[in-house]
Amino acid sequence: MKPKISFSLAQQLSSRAAKIFPLLFIILAISALMVFSACRRTDQTSNKQMTSKVELVKTKSGFQLMVNGEPFYVKGAGLESGNIARLAAHGGNALRTWRTGDQFMSAGELLDEAQKHGIMVTMGVDIARERHGFDYNDQQAVKEQFERVKKDVLKHKDHPALMAWGIGNELNLHYSNPKVWEAVDDIARMIKEEDPNHLTTTMLAGADKEVVRRVMESCTNLDFLCFQIYGDILNLPGYIAESGYDGAYIVSEWGATGHWETPKTEWGRPIEQQSTEKADAYLERYQKVIAANQEQCIGSFVFLWGQKQERTPTWYGMFLENGRKTASVDVMEYVWTNQWPEKRTPIMHQLLLDGKSAYDNVYLVANQNVEAAVEAESLQNEKLRYLWEIMPEVPIEDQSDGGDFEQRPAAIFKMESDANTVKLKAPEKPGEYRLFVYVMDNNNSAATANIPFYVRSE
Repeated sequence: MKPKISFSLAQQLSSRAAKIFPLLFIILAISALMVFSACRRTDQTSNKQMTSKVELVKTKSGFQLMVNGEPFYVKGAGLESGNIARLAAHGGNALRTWRTGDQFMSAGELLDEAQKHGIMVTMGVDIARERHGFDYNDQQAVKEQFERVKKDVLKHKDHPALMAWGIGNELNLHYSNPKVWEAVDDIARMIKEEDPNHLTTTMLAGADKEVVRRVMESCTNLDFLCFQIYGDILNLPGYIAESGYDGAYIVSEWGATGHWETPKTEWGRPIEQQSTEKADAYLERYQKVIAANQEQCIGSFVFLWGQKQERTPTWYGMFLENGRKTASVDVMEYVWTNQWPEKRTPIMHQLLLDGKSAYDNVYLVANQNVEAAVEAESLQNEKLRYLWEIMPEVPIEDQSDGGDFEQRPAAIFKMESDANTVKLKAPEKPGEYRLFVYVMDNNNSAATANIPFYVRSE
């Protein structure tokens, strides 16, 4: 006779659990999968809902840009890998690029960063320029370019920070083949088909009436035009009127007087305005041209929210290589917010070399001992520091055209001090040079000035 086997309560529960737990696991796994799928569908729907709807409407008083049903006036700057957070902090609400990403930041990363700070983006798509050797009679090359742009559009068209597509930059500069505008219109038509939520434009160098008329005739799928103009900006309203263009526009590049527009030394080097003079020009140009035309102008992108080398390392950038802001940034904060920043940038009065200004054609002899002096002030009565630098001019054959890359010459003298004067020795090698001074405060700001000078052998 077999003995009876008795189970304890714990053993009975363990046995039942062994049968029940696998079933519970399967149920929980299926439930989790269903929840994940639902969340994913919700997230996808949310992303679609987040896509910004941008429109351009004509009202009784003029054109009005609308973003998600709300009026939007472009208070923007040109930048790519620049400081987007800083743009927002100073009152900007938009930026433009020249291409879909660079070596520092992809287009997606830039759009994400812009969204984080409430900034809308006019995304530039790089269109080949005739002055760089592109042939718009080459149908295969044009087709390949079209497909490349389409790929970028499809990739980024649903991003909530996207406002418009800028098809090419200054394609009219040194061009002769009007087929470029057919290519632009083909791309604009494609964008309208693939991305009906955003606008299309192209950026023109200047506002030549014949160019504007050609673009008006050829590019019927553009929603508005962009003009890029510097010292001549006060004449922009007249140029637009002469062309007969009655649509909306953005001034997509403006700022310091161009190096081709300023007085030159006897040996042909352009004379750069000092930073306070530039800031005064920014203010006048914004108030008299951009803000003054509420009928057609829907905003602007000031140039450049960052730093670049073009004839000098200080000419166009509103910031210095070390990140310090110049007075032009203060001006933009004022026009964007109607308030000056609490801490103002130092004011530059004048820079002299050997007792002469930049307009006096400064000639020195090799190894000559001279003195440089700068007059500047802090509106906060702060103690200022001075960085002095001498660098050769960019060789004529290495100068950029149309904003292309230009190599910054290496400095041959550099010194920082608390004194607003400095003893210098002219370079030993004859040739063309430039003296720079950076007047720095304790608020990450600086005023700048420079003087071109020529060194003779004797």
